[in-house]
Amino acid sequence: MRLVLLGAPGAGKGTQAQFLVDAHGLAHLSTGDMLRAATAAGTEVGRRAKDIMDRGDLVPDDVMVEIIADRIDQPDCAKGFILDGFPRTVAQAEALDGLLETRGLALDAVVQIAVDEALLLARIEKRAAETGGARADDTAETMKNRLAVYREQTAPVAAYYERKGALKSVNGMQDIAAVRDEIDEVLKAVVS
Repeated sequence: MRLVLLGAPGAGKGTQAQFLVDAHGLAHLSTGDMLRAATAAGTEVGRRAKDIMDRGDLVPDDVMVEIIADRIDQPDCAKGFILDGFPRTVAQAEALDGLLETRGLALDAVVQIAVDEALLLARIEKRAAETGGARADDTAETMKNRLAVYREQTAPVAAYYERKGALKSVNGMQDIAAVRDEIDEVLKAVVS
């Protein structure tokens, strides 16, 4: 099973990804983790990514796709994987489709965890109050900025996959278990 999880910051992608890893034995592919692993391994693409990040620049799509290509070839991805944090743009989604096609693969599902932004902000503010603001992104202002970036850059990815008939949306405003159950129902429908 090959999946992409989409959703605004704070929608619960990481939490739901962990459930999917545990339930289905899938590899959880986080772009940040993959970048750190590639640079630590000292691979040729890892060295290129490190040079780019050391300059303070964003890693370009072609380098990210190469890192993902290396990662999905690893044995732990044989049963499938969940991409979390990629694709962030339509160009990245197109590149991912091309990469998978060269390997005779395709995504089984793109699951969007849909949330109401106003309620999401309230959820973040509540979490900040409960944790004493332990996370740097637990402020309303930071979250507003992250949501604006998401709307501008990543939300069009959902429309891209919707046009392809691959997008499945779940209600991310439910409790964690209900979201998990809804994702499970979506996956049962797409892999049966």
